[in-house]
Amino acid sequence: MPTEILLTDPPLWLTTPLLGEPAATALLHTLDAELDWQRPTLRLYGREHVIPRAQVWMGDPEAHYRYSGRDFCPEPWHPAVAELRDLVIANLADQGVQAGFNSVLLNRYAGGEERMGWHSDDEPELGPDPLIAAVTLGAERPLRFRWKPGAAPAGDAGAAAPFNAWLPHDSLLVMGSGVQRQLQHALLPRRIPGLRISLTFRRIQS
Repeated sequence: MPTEILLTDPPLWLTTPLLGEPAATALLHTLDAELDWQRPTLRLYGREHVIPRAQVWMGDPEAHYRYSGRDFCPEPWHPAVAELRDLVIANLADQGVQAGFNSVLLNRYAGGEERMGWHSDDEPELGPDPLIAAVTLGAERPLRFRWKPGAAPAGDAGAAAPFNAWLPHDSLLVMGSGVQRQLQHALLPRRIPGLRISLTFRRIQS
């Protein structure tokens, strides 16, 4: 599986393909059809907003987390997602990275107008420097990254600029230790048609 190194410090890399065809497209259609997709309301800046995408929180029974004033309890593992989790863990082990994912956030974007705003996956339940592994199925879109204040590389204005990580169908983006502490990321609106489902595997610490 070819791997593209996007950053070395903190470690950020992209592997594709992960499943191969026709398995990747079959999984996209399975998840689209079989999951109970939801659009929860979150409180941001004192106001209630329906999220601009659909999502499912899935994982082990104890993998609860709190976000934007709401408690999320995981749905049980769908067999196809559990199989994908094990494949991702095995892929990381082949690269010398140990992962013990007990949960996954699935986001469904019906088209390019649906989005995810600027954030870091830095909820307290994830620990200080979490490992996040994100699988993309469906339409290719860029994940935009920007450095947090004071975290950008010194002495190179180009290296400190925001950048895109284009995530094709059947790809695995790994955000290693330090990425959430030093950078934010967003899936911004684009005139890119087509269904996209992302699965971000992580470990909730009890």
